[in-house]
Order: sequence, then structure tokens, then C-alpha cells
Amino acid sequence: MRNGTARTDTASGAREVCALLSDGSTVRLRPARPDDRGPVLRLYGDMSEDSLRSRFFVVSRRSGEQAADRLCAPPEAGHRTLVAVQGDRLIGVAEYELGDDATSAEIALAVADDFHRRGVGTLLLEHLVHIARENGVSAFTADVLADNHLIHKVFADLGLRVTRQYDGATVRGVIRLEPDERYLAALDNRGRTAGTASLQPLLRPRSLAVIGAGTRSGSAGRAVLHNLREAHFNGSLYAVNPHAHAVLRIPAHASVTDLPHPPDLAVIATPAAAVCDTVVQCGKAGVRALVVLASGLDDGAIAELTEACRHWGMRMVGPNCLGIANTEESVRMDATFAVTKPVPGTAGVAVQSGGVGIALLDGLSRLGIGISSFVSLGDKRDVSSNDLLQWWEGDGRTELALLHLESFGNPRAFSRTARRVARRMPVLTVDAGRSEAGRRAAASHTAAAATPTMTRRALFTQAGLTATRTLGELLDTAALLHSQPLPAGGRVAVVSNAGGAGVLAADACVDAGLTVPEWGSDLGGKLLALLPAGASAGNPVDTTPEVSAQELSECVGRLARSGAADAVLVALVPTALNAAVGADLVTAATSAPKGRPGVPLVAALLDQPERVRLLRTEDGPAVPSYGEPQSAAQALFHAAERARWLARPPGRSVEPAGIDEPGAHALVEAFLARDPAGGWLDVRETARLLGCYGIPRLPQACVTTEREAVDAAARLAGPDGAAVLKAQGPGLLHKSERGAVLLELHGESQVRSAYRDLTRRLGTAMTEVLVQPMAARGAELLAGVVQDEVFGALLLFGLGGTISELLADHAARLAPLTDTDVHELITAPRCAPLLFGYRGSDPADVAALEDLLARLSRMADDLPELAEAECNPVVAGPDGITVVDARVRLLPRHARDPYLRRLP
Repeated sequence: MRNGTARTDTASGAREVCALLSDGSTVRLRPARPDDRGPVLRLYGDMSEDSLRSRFFVVSRRSGEQAADRLCAPPEAGHRTLVAVQGDRLIGVAEYELGDDATSAEIALAVADDFHRRGVGTLLLEHLVHIARENGVSAFTADVLADNHLIHKVFADLGLRVTRQYDGATVRGVIRLEPDERYLAALDNRGRTAGTASLQPLLRPRSLAVIGAGTRSGSAGRAVLHNLREAHFNGSLYAVNPHAHAVLRIPAHASVTDLPHPPDLAVIATPAAAVCDTVVQCGKAGVRALVVLASGLDDGAIAELTEACRHWGMRMVGPNCLGIANTEESVRMDATFAVTKPVPGTAGVAVQSGGVGIALLDGLSRLGIGISSFVSLGDKRDVSSNDLLQWWEGDGRTELALLHLESFGNPRAFSRTARRVARRMPVLTVDAGRSEAGRRAAASHTAAAATPTMTRRALFTQAGLTATRTLGELLDTAALLHSQPLPAGGRVAVVSNAGGAGVLAADACVDAGLTVPEWGSDLGGKLLALLPAGASAGNPVDTTPEVSAQELSECVGRLARSGAADAVLVALVPTALNAAVGADLVTAATSAPKGRPGVPLVAALLDQPERVRLLRTEDGPAVPSYGEPQSAAQALFHAAERARWLARPPGRSVEPAGIDEPGAHALVEAFLARDPAGGWLDVRETARLLGCYGIPRLPQACVTTEREAVDAAARLAGPDGAAVLKAQGPGLLHKSERGAVLLELHGESQVRSAYRDLTRRLGTAMTEVLVQPMAARGAELLAGVVQDEVFGALLLFGLGGTISELLADHAARLAPLTDTDVHELITAPRCAPLLFGYRGSDPADVAALEDLLARLSRMADDLPELAEAECNPVVAGPDGITVVDARVRLLPRHARDPYLRRLP
């Protein structure tokens, strides 16, 4: 939600949340309560004289008492307070008070002396900014002593625009609350610092306890302890079992509270019924991080578990997980109960499914890629993929991130983090859970088109993630991205020693979305000069079975240097003619010919039993070899798409002119006051809302009599004198299905006849009739918005009209859109060529379409109450666009800032 609308600041309290300080510790933020007066007094009472002077301009205990009275008084409109609590101690307070101008508020801030420079004040301010913006406040003001360098730095580093006015010993600061990319980048940096610090005891523990380390073979706790010992964990290792003196020759302790030192990390392998009590014991003992293996915890137990972690400041992986691992030499931790031992390497892995995790550990080990760190997230009640992406971004070891996610807690924050990390390393994921059943009952074309699959794909596309359909495809692609450079484009040169294999490889490339281009006779002649008699030098190149190792190597090298292809795929099969030198042919094909840098090489060996393996070479990077050409082609496609995403402009936010946000908010608030449960706007309200965002619509008139219809048609008829009648009514959502739209009406008699026909057929279902001019001809498109409860606003664009849902030719992107997103959204549907002069037709006004999508994106970003909006059809011609029909549905929803720093 943006600023621009002054609304009455209510006294309702903000929701209590937990968040991370810059040192990784947990703090609880909540509104102040009357019973906080004592803790607030202690906060001020423990302050140094310098701190009191900085806060109150004088050293006065009375000032602290007055501040405590004000902060802890019952909430009043225009006054908001937040306190920061760690454990049982109140460590910071922040407040704002509205002045005469309801868009500006005075702020005050105080933090315990021993918590300075740990991010308490900054975190309080971030949340206070969020509350203020929700209530229409656009600026904070503060009077600060000129020598209070600490608070000046806090304001400067916040990321918002600050202006200062100096008056002797004091400075009047004004903080503008409109967030921009600079503010979001500052939030990113602070979140990354805090998140990474919070994972130190989890992924680089100096000491570790396995609680529930059993003596029985086959128990999860015993398996974890065994794997830790076998990995030679480079820290203090403890076993906790009240019924044993030792487990696997490691001395056992009765309880975590009996350990000689509080461990950084505890792996809890107890039965589900004992987990909550164990977690509380860990908190009291000073444990800093947990891995909870148990499954079967009910909602109440999970809530209790999470609350204990928050209270004691412990980060948690799980519950219901396989465990974690870090192969860093200084750590050497395998705290999993997997059989496969993690091989040190460069892939960071995060999975929700333990079974998927085992498969990835095995596959990455077999390929020789190995892992840097592995986290089985399980039910993902705390530590998430966002945390791990930030960890891998800065751990200095991870070069490839592999994810398996079944759910998203905060997709927009995930998208922002993933987009940043994907600029540094490939981020791959399995597109799991592609069911479309959840949207079958949608009430309009747009909602029906916005399937969960489409939503996830929009997220993956914008964030630069490589999304595969299967685990096998994930490993295929990981092997290529790990070992070979990215292709500059999608052109593939196919070389084979058997014509049939070449045909299969060429078809696989085209099916995957790549091209197998023809090349000129000059290159063909040079290739023929290298190859045996009978060879074919087209694309694919058929070298014949008689090809020698040297001939094959020279052919591959010539193609790689030619500039005619962005990648080379070599498909080989064993034959009686080359069986004796088959290994030589593979070596020749996968060697690194001089001058081949930047052009990836992949092999498809049709007699290879493994789906994928990496062929080591003496003079270059390993070459991925696939048992099927389809696997090779799909991996190449993903690599080409990653290269394309990296080359695309990062995009900038689009701010359309002429937006009336206050008018839009007023309309929404008035509608929901009248219909608290929400619903569809009528045609007049829809036109007004679209008008607030400058979205072009056909002129229209709503009529209830035949005479009014005739007069409106005469007044509104288009250049050819034609008008349109559309019946309106609560049940007439899909009008064409009910015959409720009558087109090409010329003259009074046709209008009268059409009006009577609608009245006769629809009866009381029709409450009024909408009269419009007949729209000019052009491409019929759909542009719409759907609010997903998890993902936020989703923009859809594609083929419109009455066949929109039947053909399902739509693309989607998550709002807010950048200019790059807008361009890609327009060019993504299969129907896009219709907009660019297909088969000699006039090109559409693409700039006008881009403007429309930018305005819809702004509307979706401004109005969390916007459940869905559909413009269908949008007629796009060479001279502009027109929204012929539109509908909007509102629901009572409140904005939730996806970028506000808080724990799940």
C-alpha cells in the first residue's frame, strides 16, 4: 500500500511479531501495555546520563517517569507505541504522535545501553514506519541533539529520505515514509546480516547435543549420532539419554541441563510427545538452535514449540525433517539420519521432503558435485529457504542452490531474495505440487486462468529460478550448470556418428524450445573436408560410423568456433565399426578443442546406463553426458533460459501519471461499508475505479427503459453508427453464455428490437442495460488481476474474448511489475505475434498495452481489497486500446507488507 491518502489513525494495536537483531538474536515487538510501566521505568533508570540527555535533552529521572506514563497509557487515536522485548526483558521503546497535520507524526526512540548498535532502534523504526503508513502518515519528524551521532546514523541508514534543519544544539529531522528501491535494498541488507548471524549456531556450531540418542539400532537419534561421529564433527559432541551411560562410546547425559556447557545446537530425536518439554529445557539451558526430527505433532504442540523457540531466541529447523549437514572443513557436520554420506562440494540444498533430500544427496554425490550445506526443512515452522539463500549467498563455498519447496510462507520476500541470489549463482527448484483443482470454482475467466501452477511459474520466472518438472531433470540441469559455461543463445549444433541418433537429438532440441539452425555452404564445406566420405554436413551433422577420434574432435572444435551455434550436442552410439575405439570417440568428442571457451558442450551416449554423469577431461571442464538426448536438450534449454534472464535488464518500477489513489480508496471504503462481505462492483463503480487509474474505457450509459436505450444509442454510436446493448444483473457474469450481449445495432428499430429481446429472454435477471458504441476492430485480449492469499497480486495477460478460457493462452507476473516485467508479459503468450504485424496485419499499439498493464499493476499494489479485476476484451489496434468490458470484485482485506522484517 502506498501513501497519498490521509485516513484516521485508529488506536488498535499492531500484531505482536518476532524478528532478528543484527547479531542474530530474537526480539519480540508488540504494542506497549499498561503493565509495561515498570519495565519501561527500569529501561530509563538503567540508562547512562549521556543516554538520558540524548533522549530527553536533560538528565532527569522525572522525564523517564513521564515518558513511561505516556507510553503505557491505554491506546489513543493518533498515538502509537512499540516495545522490544528479549526473553523477559524490555530493551527498547518507540512511539509516534500525530500533530495537527494527520499526515505527519513526531517520533521518539529509546534503547537499553547494552543493546546499542545491535539493530534494536532500527527494527523498531521499521515497524513503526509500517504502522504509520497503514494509517496514512507520510512523514516522521524528530528533534535530536546535534551531537547524538548514534541516532543520526540510525536515521541515515534507515534507507528513507531524511532532511535536516539545524538550530543551534538541536537538529529537526524529517523522514519521508514513501518506500523506494533504496529502502527495500536497506531492508535486504539488514535482513541478510541478521539472518546469516542467526544461522551461525545452526550451520557452524561449536558444540552439538543429540537429545534422544538411542541405544537401539535403527533409531533416528542413534543414526544422527553415528553420522556425526563418522563425519568427524569438528566440535564438542554430546549424547543425551537418561537411560544410558554411553551411546556409541560417547558419554551420555541425563538431560541437556546436565551438559558441561550449553551446546550451540541440539538435535531433538525424542518421541513427538516429549518434544515441547525438551525444547523448553533447551531454552533454559542456553541452546541457540534446534533441529527437530519428530513428526506427528498436532497444531497445538507446534504452536507451543514455536512460541518456546521465540521466547528463548532459538532458530529451529523442522519439525518432521531429515536433519542438516555442513561439509565445511572447519565444521564437518552430518546431523542427518540419511544413509548417504554428504560429499563436500559446491551445491547448497534445501528440501521439505526428506525422501527428496536423500535422492538429491545421492545424485549430487554420484555426480561429484557434492554439497556445501544441506537442510531438510520439514514442516518449515521457522528456518526457511529465504534464510538459506541468504546463507549461501555469503558462505564463500556455494556455487549452486537446489530447492524442493512444497509451500511458500512469504513468496514476495522469497522472490526478492532469490532474484538477488540468482544473479550470483544458479538457483534450481522442482516445480512440485502442480495441481489445478483449487481454482476450478472461480467466478470469472481471470480467476479460472490463475492456477496455482501459473502463479508459481510467474514467481520462478521473475526471480530467475530454473524450475524443472522432475528430480531427474533437476540433476540433469545441475550437472550442466556446474560444469559448462552458459550458452549465448538457443542455437544448437548436433553432431552424431549415426543418422538416427542425430535425428533424435535434433527433435529433442526443438521439442525443448531450442533451435537447430541451418548453416551456410561455406561452413558445410569446411566440415565435409574434415569428415569421412559419405558424411553429411547439415545440422545435424552425420559423421558416419567410420569417423576417427581426430576427425570427430576437429569437427566439434570447428563448430564451436564457427559462431553458427551457441552449444554443441554430440550424440554417439556404439557400432561394430567403432566399438574397439568407442572410448576414444567419447574422449575426442568431449575434449576441449582450442578456441571453444564460452560454448557449452554436452554429450548423449545412447548406450549409457546412467541418466546423467560427468565425464572428466584432461584439458577442460567436465562434460555432462546423458543417456537420452531429451535430457541433454532440456538441460541446455534451462541453461539458455538462465543466460537470457541474466542478460535481461533488471527493470525499474513504473509510475503511471494521473493516478487518483485517494479517490480509489474512497470508492473501495464506501463499497465495503455498504457490503461488508465484499462482492462485485456495478458497472458505474467499475468505470469510476478504472477511471481513477486512467484506464481507457468505451463511453457508456446505463438505462432502464426502451426509450432511454434508443436515446443513448443515438448519442454513443460509433463512427459506423453501430451500438451495443449488454444486459446487467447480479447473475449475468458471463454474458455471452446467456445471450446478454447484442452487437452491431444500427438505427432506432434495431435498438428497440434488441432491448425487447433482452427483456423477454432475461426477465427479472436483468436489472438494467449498458449501452456502448461498437468498438473498433483489433486483437481481442484479456488483462486482469487476481489476488492470491499467499502470493499477492498476480497480473494476467493474453488472448481475450469469448474463447479466452477455452484456449487458456495467458501469461502471468506477480505485482508490482517493472518495465521489463511488462514487456515480457506482453510477449509471453502464444498470441503475441498478433500484436506485432502477424502476416501483414497492422501492429497493435504495444505502448498503450504496456501502459494498461502498468496501471493495473499500480491498482493491485494500491488496493489489497482488490480480489480480482478483469478487462475482457481489451481491443488493441494500431491507434490505441479500448477496454470494452470490465468487472471488479472487492473483499475486506488489509495490506500486509511482505518486506517487513519478521519471523514466521
